[in-house]
Amino acid sequence: MLQIEEIDSEKFQKKKVISSFFWRFAERCGAQGVLFIVSIILARLLAPEIYGTVALVTVFTTILQVFVDSGMANALIQKKDADETDFSTVFFFNIITCGLLYLGMYVIAPLIAGFYNNSELTDVIRVLSLTLVISGVKNIQQAYVSRNMLFKRFFYATLGGTLVAAVVGIAMAYKGFGVWALVIQQVLNAFVDTVILWLTVKWRPQKIFSFHRLKGLFSYGWKMLVSGLLDSAYGNIRQLIIGKMYSSSDLAYYNRGRQFPNFIVSNINSSIDSVLFPVMSSVQDDREAVKQMTRKSIKTSVYIMAPLMMGLAFMADTVVSLVLTDKWSECVPFLRIFCITFMFYPIHTANLNAINAMGRSDLFLKLEVIKKVVGIGFLLSTMRFGVMAMAYSMLATSVAGQIINSWPNRKLLHYGYLEQIKDILPSILLAMSMGCCVGLVGMLDLPLGVKLFAQVMLGAELYVIGSGVFNLDSFNYLRRILKSTLKKTL
Repeated sequence: MLQIEEIDSEKFQKKKVISSFFWRFAERCGAQGVLFIVSIILARLLAPEIYGTVALVTVFTTILQVFVDSGMANALIQKKDADETDFSTVFFFNIITCGLLYLGMYVIAPLIAGFYNNSELTDVIRVLSLTLVISGVKNIQQAYVSRNMLFKRFFYATLGGTLVAAVVGIAMAYKGFGVWALVIQQVLNAFVDTVILWLTVKWRPQKIFSFHRLKGLFSYGWKMLVSGLLDSAYGNIRQLIIGKMYSSSDLAYYNRGRQFPNFIVSNINSSIDSVLFPVMSSVQDDREAVKQMTRKSIKTSVYIMAPLMMGLAFMADTVVSLVLTDKWSECVPFLRIFCITFMFYPIHTANLNAINAMGRSDLFLKLEVIKKVVGIGFLLSTMRFGVMAMAYSMLATSVAGQIINSWPNRKLLHYGYLEQIKDILPSILLAMSMGCCVGLVGMLDLPLGVKLFAQVMLGAELYVIGSGVFNLDSFNYLRRILKSTLKKTL
């Protein structure tokens, strides 16, 4: 009887994981898909310089957003016996923190504008920073959803906020509001998202605050917070330097080149990340189970991501000319560099999730410090040689980061970097071969729409056929899941 119950429990857990991933992936694809289409429309309406201006401000709000998204929320998800007192305590702590952060941004806005010699930035910073306050209200609801794997709620909230903001942003751009079309779009997106989440999620804060509980959560969360700050500050420092040393147009091309691959990767990677961490945390005492989850995550994610990144890299000229027009052609080299960089992100995500799930936030922080020291070394050595050199330095930093992130799991899980590369090598080689064939089609003298369609169809067929011929594990795994899902649906 016990054995039957254990089997049923395992099946239920697997079904819950697949269902959670489906809803999280649907939410990310839906929201990011709308944002992607909207960004294309706005890119045709607005000049690159306007995007560069907003990108500068977004750097600061993104860094401060870590105070909301990292640390205490992750501590709630990781803690085995988190209760109402924990959730309410962190909620009120976040509200106070976000209020102080907004006040700080409001005060220093003129100083930031003066540093970049752009007085328009003052009002932009003060309005865009409202997203910090909104996030403080929403953050614990998100932690509650993640902990209980209720990802369907994310789908409704995120998609609703994105659609409303999209309509308003495009309308303002048509009316000639310029930079404010982008600013209001971001603020309204966060606000509507938060309202819908509060309407669909039952949890509400109670009048409870415990310094003792806060201290206990903070012992885990502060390391995650510092790690997140290091990662966010380092991830955005290139934009600050480009905005200061080079032009707004250079920053716009850099960010636009990052947008296309980031759209694909963020949907897949964040979906896996948000589901994988709570699942790993639930079995954190079983190292073998965590290892198998890590391996399956890396192999499956790279199998999906590699052809998308390689295909996009080889189709970059066609995609940019057709979708954004030739005025954005200077972003093509950046796009290709980011495609290669992002293709290996599942290695980062899976290894770090395994470390966090086992409660080793101290180790997580050490890894972040080491990676940032290495990355800053690459950045300082290239920033005076142009924006392109800075982009290549990010690629080099990513490779170094893969090795650093996977190093602890060589002992913790007996699953080191070389073994991980061996697991994903078939997918990488197949994707590269497919990309070369797609690139040859790009040399043909065809209308852009016809060329892009031919490249996409050929690439998809070659990758699927190659997966079957070489009998790739991830291909068979995904095929079984798809068959099972279709069978249940029908």
